[in-house]
Amino acid sequence: MKRFVFAGLLLIMLSGAAYGQGCSVCTKAAAGMDDKSAKGLNGGIVYLAFLPLIFMGTVGFLWWKQNRSA
Repeated sequence: MKRFVFAGLLLIMLSGAAYGQGCSVCTKAAAGMDDKSAKGLNGGIVYLAFLPLIFMGTVGFLWWKQNRSA
């Protein structure tokens, strides 16, 4: 079990470098926009992140609740 957790954490840490270039693209795109468009871009990012965050939060809460009662 410890090997699985360690391998998962290692994979998550290494995958960040592959997705890191997206932040600079969004920053450059937002720099050329007016204030209203930049707020719209930020709202879209939050909207797209909402479902995965809710899913992870629900799984984490259920896991915590299951382990707390044991």
